[in-house]
Amino acid sequence: MKSLTVIAIIFFCGFPALAGTIAGNVHARGKEGTATGDNASDGAYTSRKYKFVSKVDYSAMHDFVVYIEGPVAGNTPPSTNVISVATKRIAQQGALFSPHVLPVMVGTTVEWPNNDSIYHNVFSMSDAKQFDLGLYKGNPPDKRVTFDKPGRVDVFCSIHENMHCVVLVLENPYFAVTDANGDYKIPNVPPGTYKLKAWHERLPADEQEVIVPTNGDVKADFSLTIKNLPQY
Repeated sequence: MKSLTVIAIIFFCGFPALAGTIAGNVHARGKEGTATGDNASDGAYTSRKYKFVSKVDYSAMHDFVVYIEGPVAGNTPPSTNVISVATKRIAQQGALFSPHVLPVMVGTTVEWPNNDSIYHNVFSMSDAKQFDLGLYKGNPPDKRVTFDKPGRVDVFCSIHENMHCVVLVLENPYFAVTDANGDYKIPNVPPGTYKLKAWHERLPADEQEVIVPTNGDVKADFSLTIKNLPQY
Protein backbone atom coordinates (compact mmCIF):
# COMPACT_ATOMS: atom_id res chain seq x y z
CA MET A 1 0.00 0.00 0.00
CA LYS A 2 2.87 2.36 0.88
CA SER A 3 4.52 1.77 -2.50
CA LEU A 4 1.26 2.54 -4.27
CA THR A 5 1.01 5.83 -2.36
CA VAL A 6 4.55 6.78 -3.40
CA ILE A 7 3.78 5.94 -7.02
CA ALA A 8 0.65 8.09 -6.87
CA ILE A 9 2.59 11.02 -5.44
CA ILE A 10 5.21 10.70 -8.18
CA PHE A 11 2.51 10.45 -10.82
CA PHE A 12 0.62 13.56 -9.69
CA CYS A 13 3.59 15.69 -8.63
CA GLY A 14 6.29 14.55 -11.02
CA PHE A 15 4.59 15.65 -14.23
CA PRO A 16 3.59 19.21 -15.14
CA ALA A 17 -0.10 20.05 -15.37
CA LEU A 18 -1.50 20.31 -18.87
CA ALA A 19 -2.03 24.04 -19.31
CA GLY A 20 -0.85 26.87 -21.51
CA THR A 21 -0.53 30.64 -21.29
CA ILE A 22 -2.22 33.27 -23.44
CA ALA A 23 -0.28 36.54 -23.64
CA GLY A 24 -0.15 39.62 -25.82
CA ASN A 25 -0.74 43.34 -26.10
CA VAL A 26 -3.86 45.51 -26.47
CA HIS A 27 -4.02 49.09 -27.68
CA ALA A 28 -6.66 51.47 -29.02
CA ARG A 29 -6.60 53.63 -32.13
CA GLY A 30 -8.83 56.32 -33.58
CA LYS A 31 -11.39 55.65 -36.26
CA GLU A 32 -9.83 55.37 -39.69
CA GLY A 33 -10.18 58.53 -41.78
CA THR A 34 -10.77 60.75 -38.74
CA ALA A 35 -8.53 63.81 -38.52
CA THR A 36 -6.86 64.09 -35.14
CA GLY A 37 -4.54 67.08 -35.40
CA ASP A 38 -5.15 70.58 -34.10
CA ASN A 39 -6.33 71.65 -37.55
CA ALA A 40 -9.05 68.99 -37.73
CA SER A 41 -12.56 70.13 -38.65
CA ASP A 42 -11.15 72.90 -40.88
CA GLY A 43 -9.28 74.49 -38.00
CA ALA A 44 -12.35 74.82 -35.76
CA TYR A 45 -10.44 73.48 -32.73
CA THR A 46 -8.20 76.55 -32.78
CA SER A 47 -11.19 78.85 -32.31
CA ARG A 48 -12.13 80.21 -28.88
CA LYS A 49 -15.39 78.23 -28.97
CA TYR A 50 -13.75 74.79 -29.23
CA LYS A 51 -10.25 75.49 -27.91
CA PHE A 52 -10.85 73.69 -24.62
CA VAL A 53 -12.97 70.83 -25.95
CA SER A 54 -11.42 67.55 -24.80
CA LYS A 55 -10.58 65.01 -27.48
CA VAL A 56 -10.09 61.29 -26.96
CA ASP A 57 -6.45 60.29 -26.60
CA TYR A 58 -6.55 56.69 -27.81
CA SER A 59 -2.87 56.16 -27.09
CA ALA A 60 -3.49 56.86 -23.39
CA MET A 61 -6.37 54.40 -23.00
CA HIS A 62 -5.92 51.67 -20.41
CA ASP A 63 -8.02 49.23 -18.35
CA PHE A 64 -8.42 46.77 -21.22
CA VAL A 65 -9.73 43.35 -20.18
CA VAL A 66 -8.89 40.19 -22.14
CA TYR A 67 -10.93 37.09 -21.39
CA ILE A 68 -12.09 33.73 -22.69
CA GLU A 69 -15.77 33.96 -23.55
CA GLY A 70 -18.27 31.54 -22.08
CA PRO A 71 -17.90 28.67 -19.60
CA VAL A 72 -14.76 26.52 -19.59
CA ALA A 73 -14.89 22.83 -18.65
CA GLY A 74 -14.02 22.34 -15.00
CA ASN A 75 -14.70 25.97 -14.12
CA THR A 76 -18.48 26.12 -13.99
CA PRO A 77 -19.67 29.23 -12.14
CA PRO A 78 -21.43 28.44 -8.86
CA SER A 79 -25.18 28.75 -8.56
CA THR A 80 -26.72 31.56 -6.55
CA ASN A 81 -27.39 29.08 -3.74
CA VAL A 82 -23.75 28.45 -2.83
CA ILE A 83 -21.02 30.52 -1.23
CA SER A 84 -19.45 33.07 -3.59
CA VAL A 85 -16.19 32.38 -5.41
CA ALA A 86 -14.20 35.15 -3.72
CA THR A 87 -14.40 38.60 -2.22
CA LYS A 88 -12.95 41.54 -4.14
CA ARG A 89 -12.80 45.21 -3.28
CA ILE A 90 -13.50 48.52 -5.02
CA ALA A 91 -12.50 51.38 -2.73
CA GLN A 92 -13.96 54.88 -2.68
CA GLN A 93 -11.16 57.37 -2.22
CA GLY A 94 -10.75 60.99 -3.32
CA ALA A 95 -14.33 60.84 -4.65
CA LEU A 96 -13.32 58.14 -7.14
CA PHE A 97 -13.76 54.38 -7.40
CA SER A 98 -10.55 52.36 -7.45
CA PRO A 99 -10.03 50.29 -9.48
CA HIS A 100 -12.11 51.85 -12.23
CA VAL A 101 -12.58 48.47 -13.98
CA LEU A 102 -12.83 45.18 -12.10
CA PRO A 103 -13.30 41.86 -13.94
CA VAL A 104 -14.70 39.09 -11.73
CA MET A 105 -16.07 35.58 -12.11
CA VAL A 106 -19.78 34.94 -11.61
CA GLY A 107 -20.44 34.37 -7.91
CA THR A 108 -17.87 36.91 -6.70
CA THR A 109 -18.75 39.24 -3.84
CA VAL A 110 -17.44 42.81 -3.99
CA GLU A 111 -17.12 45.08 -0.97
CA TRP A 112 -17.19 48.87 -1.33
CA PRO A 113 -15.26 50.57 1.51
CA ASN A 114 -15.61 54.35 1.74
CA ASN A 115 -12.17 55.67 2.69
CA ASP A 116 -13.22 59.33 2.45
CA SER A 117 -14.45 61.52 5.29
CA ILE A 118 -17.58 62.38 3.26
CA TYR A 119 -20.64 60.27 2.46
CA HIS A 120 -20.85 58.26 -0.75
CA ASN A 121 -23.55 56.16 -2.34
CA VAL A 122 -23.03 53.05 -4.49
CA PHE A 123 -25.73 52.01 -6.94
CA SER A 124 -26.30 50.38 -10.33
CA MET A 125 -29.18 50.23 -12.80
CA SER A 126 -27.52 47.62 -15.05
CA ASP A 127 -29.47 44.61 -16.28
CA ALA A 128 -26.82 42.20 -14.99
CA LYS A 129 -27.16 43.58 -11.43
CA GLN A 130 -29.28 46.30 -9.87
CA PHE A 131 -28.62 47.53 -6.34
CA ASP A 132 -28.44 50.59 -4.08
CA LEU A 133 -26.23 50.53 -0.98
CA GLY A 134 -27.46 53.90 0.28
CA LEU A 135 -25.35 56.64 1.87
CA TYR A 136 -22.56 55.59 4.22
CA LYS A 137 -19.03 56.12 5.49
CA GLY A 138 -16.41 53.55 6.42
CA ASN A 139 -16.80 49.87 5.53
CA PRO A 140 -20.03 48.53 7.07
CA PRO A 141 -20.26 44.73 6.76
CA ASP A 142 -23.58 44.91 4.92
CA LYS A 143 -22.20 46.99 2.02
CA ARG A 144 -21.45 43.98 -0.16
CA VAL A 145 -22.79 42.87 -3.53
CA THR A 146 -22.62 39.35 -4.99
CA PHE A 147 -22.60 39.31 -8.79
CA ASP A 148 -24.59 36.24 -9.78
CA LYS A 149 -25.12 36.92 -13.49
CA PRO A 150 -22.58 37.58 -16.28
CA GLY A 151 -22.52 40.97 -17.95
CA ARG A 152 -21.35 44.56 -17.63
CA VAL A 153 -22.37 46.40 -14.47
CA ASP A 154 -21.92 50.20 -14.42
CA VAL A 155 -21.73 51.58 -10.89
CA PHE A 156 -22.21 55.20 -9.79
CA CYS A 157 -22.43 57.46 -6.75
CA SER A 158 -25.66 59.47 -6.58
CA ILE A 159 -23.83 62.49 -5.11
CA HIS A 160 -20.63 62.84 -7.13
CA GLU A 161 -20.93 62.87 -10.93
CA ASN A 162 -17.37 61.71 -11.67
CA MET A 163 -17.70 58.57 -9.59
CA HIS A 164 -18.20 55.72 -12.04
CA CYS A 165 -16.71 52.25 -12.35
CA VAL A 166 -17.41 49.03 -14.22
CA VAL A 167 -17.65 45.49 -12.86
CA LEU A 168 -17.27 43.04 -15.75
CA VAL A 169 -18.80 39.73 -14.63
CA LEU A 170 -17.39 36.75 -16.55
CA GLU A 171 -18.18 33.04 -16.76
CA ASN A 172 -14.71 31.63 -16.05
CA PRO A 173 -11.48 32.65 -14.26
CA TYR A 174 -9.39 33.01 -17.42
CA PHE A 175 -9.09 36.77 -17.78
CA ALA A 176 -6.57 39.55 -17.24
CA VAL A 177 -6.36 43.36 -17.09
CA THR A 178 -3.62 44.94 -19.18
CA ASP A 179 -0.71 46.68 -17.49
CA ALA A 180 0.53 50.24 -18.15
CA ASN A 181 2.08 49.10 -21.46
CA GLY A 182 -1.04 47.29 -22.63
CA ASP A 183 0.45 43.85 -22.00
CA TYR A 184 -1.50 40.96 -20.46
CA LYS A 185 -0.99 37.32 -19.52
CA ILE A 186 -3.56 34.61 -18.76
CA PRO A 187 -1.78 31.57 -17.25
CA ASN A 188 -2.85 27.99 -16.56
CA VAL A 189 -5.43 27.78 -19.35
CA PRO A 190 -6.57 24.20 -20.10
CA PRO A 191 -5.66 23.06 -23.63
CA GLY A 192 -8.38 23.65 -26.18
CA THR A 193 -9.85 26.05 -28.71
CA TYR A 194 -11.40 29.23 -27.34
CA LYS A 195 -12.93 32.55 -28.33
CA LEU A 196 -10.70 35.22 -26.82
CA LYS A 197 -12.10 38.73 -26.40
CA ALA A 198 -10.49 42.11 -25.74
CA TRP A 199 -12.80 44.64 -24.08
CA HIS A 200 -12.77 48.35 -23.27
CA GLU A 201 -15.65 50.30 -21.79
CA ARG A 202 -15.94 52.80 -24.66
CA LEU A 203 -14.93 50.72 -27.70
CA PRO A 204 -16.44 47.70 -29.45
CA ALA A 205 -14.88 44.46 -28.25
CA ASP A 206 -12.65 42.46 -30.61
CA GLU A 207 -12.21 38.70 -30.65
CA GLN A 208 -9.91 35.97 -31.95
CA GLU A 209 -10.00 32.21 -31.99
CA VAL A 210 -7.01 30.80 -30.11
CA ILE A 211 -5.75 27.25 -29.75
CA VAL A 212 -4.07 26.66 -26.40
CA PRO A 213 -1.53 23.79 -26.40
CA THR A 214 -0.90 21.36 -23.54
CA ASN A 215 1.91 23.68 -22.45
CA GLY A 216 3.61 26.74 -23.87
CA ASP A 217 2.49 30.23 -24.88
CA VAL A 218 -0.08 31.56 -27.33
CA LYS A 219 0.35 35.14 -28.51
CA ALA A 220 -2.77 37.21 -29.25
CA ASP A 221 -2.55 40.96 -29.86
CA PHE A 222 -5.52 43.29 -30.29
CA SER A 223 -6.08 46.74 -31.77
CA LEU A 224 -9.44 48.17 -30.69
CA THR A 225 -11.21 50.89 -32.65
CA ILE A 226 -14.68 51.94 -33.80
CA LYS A 227 -15.67 49.34 -36.39
CA ASN A 228 -18.39 46.91 -37.42
CA LEU A 229 -21.17 49.10 -36.00
CA PRO A 230 -24.43 49.69 -37.95
CA GLN A 231 -24.36 52.72 -40.24
CA TYR A 232 -27.32 55.12 -40.21
